Amino acid sequence: MVTLPPDVPAGAFAWPVRVYWEDTDAGGIVFYANYLKFFERARTEWLRHLGVEQQRLRDETGGMFVVTGTELRYHRPARLDDLLHVTARVTELGKASLTLHQEAWLTRPDTPAERLCEGTIRIGWVEAARLRPGRIPQAILHALQP
Repeated sequence: MVTLPPDVPAGAFAWPVRVYWEDTDAGGIVFYANYLKFFERARTEWLRHLGVEQQRLRDETGGMFVVTGTELRYHRPARLDDLLHVTARVTELGKASLTLHQEAWLTRPDTPAERLCEGTIRIGWVEAARLRPGRIPQAILHALQP
């Protein structure tokens, strides 16, 4: 069993991600942009965990979430075959957008987890057909409450 360090806030969602060959560069380490993919996977699974499936959401409400901004900080590299746990937690929740703090942790049995990358991801709600900003439906806001 993997235990995340105490600096991961209680209630943060964590999703396991294995590093595959396709994720690495010629030096055998995770290509920096792939952390955004890992963060996207964790956010998607976090939403699914909350009962919010993105395709169904779009079909039923005509809206969708889009990334409007990112800021990442890299601490250490991940390598081929590493098991990461990627976390997601809401830090700000507004009527039309939310901000999440996400981290990628290297996790190995019997070894303290190491933070590899962390980022702030801002997500906006748009009307899918016109890609115009809109308000997050109330039921979704309720599900996203930290």
